[in-house]
Amino acid sequence: MQVYKFGGASIATPERMTALLPIIAEAQKPLLVVVSALGKTTNALEEVVKVAFKGDKQKADDLIKQLEEQHAAYCSALLQGEALDAIQDELHLIFTEMQWAVDTAPQYAYDYVYDQIVSLGELISTSIFSHYLKAQQLSNAWVDARDLVRTNNNYRDALVDEAFTTKQVKDKLLPLFNQYSVVITQGFIGCTDENYSTTLGREGSDYSAALFASMLPASGVTIWKDVEGLLNADPKLFPNTIKIQQISFYEVIEMAYYGAQVIHPKTIKPLHNHNIPLYVKCFLDKGLPGTIIKNEVETAYPPIIVLKKNQILLKITSKDYSFVTEDKLSELYTIFHQHKVKINLLQNAAISLIACVDNNLDKVEPLIAALSQNYQIRRNEDAELLTVRHYDQATFKELIKDRKVLLEQKSRVTVQVVTSNF
Repeated sequence: MQVYKFGGASIATPERMTALLPIIAEAQKPLLVVVSALGKTTNALEEVVKVAFKGDKQKADDLIKQLEEQHAAYCSALLQGEALDAIQDELHLIFTEMQWAVDTAPQYAYDYVYDQIVSLGELISTSIFSHYLKAQQLSNAWVDARDLVRTNNNYRDALVDEAFTTKQVKDKLLPLFNQYSVVITQGFIGCTDENYSTTLGREGSDYSAALFASMLPASGVTIWKDVEGLLNADPKLFPNTIKIQQISFYEVIEMAYYGAQVIHPKTIKPLHNHNIPLYVKCFLDKGLPGTIIKNEVETAYPPIIVLKKNQILLKITSKDYSFVTEDKLSELYTIFHQHKVKINLLQNAAISLIACVDNNLDKVEPLIAALSQNYQIRRNEDAELLTVRHYDQATFKELIKDRKVLLEQKSRVTVQVVTSNF
């Protein structure tokens, strides 16, 4: 049993979906295929949510019509005849459901509305994909992930009920492989016990693939991307990047924690716990070896570089000069938690705390207002957080040579610096 996950970039155009056919045809079977929404569809649906929530029904209707026309054109490039008629009928029903959600949007909380609308992107893409494969004589079953993945009602970042979901996977998904070698479902989405759609948060599709793999169980998961594998740095920010051939689950979690846009830690957990390897491969050239992520790896890593931009450095000093010890730290952490602000780097002094956080004004300004009741706040804006794991001195010096270092922390393996440009 294998699980393949295809992101939005891999099916962004009809030509790209067509190029996936040999990848699926040549895959080891049985195969579960987990698919995201087409290309920029999620962004477009988020815009629908924004205008619908504001009560601008005409604008929302126009955006939905535009999306429906775009997907209709996409289908026409792939299918014809009865196959095209069938998918157009299915998509019409989904867009009708979207219209209902828009019409009632102002009555509900934003996050709830978001999930009812945005979750439909995955239903659209997987329906198209399933019909296309059938038209190419590749028999498959289509499954609505909302019938499998039970969650709580924490909309936009729902918590999966793993016991119930495992039972659904065993009872409803696994038997399909007795008749079909390929089953297609959605990533990113689930459903409450009241049948309301939910989404699973950042990198939700990868997480869905990992969950399904652990529950089937599968012997491996492959995430297909438009890069040759995991790199030691973002090639858009740093030249001369190095592809990592193999890497441990632990190391990937560390990278993600420090801000690397790689694999989310919640994706790693079910795979690690069931010792299921994760492969990152390139859908543009399936012959490339990619990267394997697994429990135990014996390798020497190159310096792994992560840069988080748009940071703010806060110095929080007690107004009455009280020491910042365990009780004060607990109080401060509670305030950060209440405002849903993650601390990316922390340094404690006698009567102060220095914290580097994402400079999200919607969260940071209320946080500062709450802290200011008992603490004096100073800030450095326009900061960046540079993390280098498995660093060497030459690499580190080269990375910071044109930067003003505001704060530095170093261990044997990892060095982190908060910097500002001169």
